[in-house]
Amino acid sequence: MNKSILRRATSVTGAIAGTAALMMAGSAGASAHVGISPDKTTANSYALLTFGIPHGCDTSGTTKVTITLPEELNDAQPTVNPNWIVEKVEEELASPKKTADGATITKRTSKIVYTAKTPLDPKLRDALVLSMKLPDAAGTTLYFPTLQNCQVGQTDWAEIPKDGQDPHSLEAPAPSVTISDGSPQGEGSHASDTASVVDGAAVDQGVEARSWAGLAAGVGGLAMGGVAFVRSRGTKKDPLQSAGSSS
Repeated sequence: MNKSILRRATSVTGAIAGTAALMMAGSAGASAHVGISPDKTTANSYALLTFGIPHGCDTSGTTKVTITLPEELNDAQPTVNPNWIVEKVEEELASPKKTADGATITKRTSKIVYTAKTPLDPKLRDALVLSMKLPDAAGTTLYFPTLQNCQVGQTDWAEIPKDGQDPHSLEAPAPSVTISDGSPQGEGSHASDTASVVDGAAVDQGVEARSWAGLAAGVGGLAMGGVAFVRSRGTKKDPLQSAGSSS
């Protein structure tokens, strides 16, 4: 392969790599919020809700994450995470409340507080998982205001969209879960339709994985096509050169 062909191949490959980098950067930028997954789950089911903790406050590491549970929930069980010390904060109810199973309670878990053993590097992310019984309230959206404290500054992910407002237009939206209709799951089942988090707007991890796979395949196809194009240009003889060589 002569030098001109090599230069063209390098140029094509560089352009493709640049395009892929821009696409990936766009995806990363869209996932800068504290997200929660799944964004929908069956009413009256047990679910694992995973909160994705993204970059800190600009360049400052995250030191504490406080998740406020909506009033519709009475409790949540945090999953052990070796990077954090976890605490359940309870509040007294204004009046006794009966649960779905007939029990009477006088207090509920209002917040789950995670304190980092070492500040979470703003270049890294982590996932905090809560297990809970969702209420029998299909069509209801539950909001989980989340306060992210950093070494310097804080971000309060607590904005709730008004009726008809696009939640993606909010600067610091509260993570949320929309309860869907469906048959109640058994006491021992833990919502097989749950998924792990994504930053930002909550998305199903399987969908995200398929999206990245499609992106990788597309970039690979572009690269192979570019190289094939350059090679074909290099192997095709110039008519003037052929005439010169035959004379």
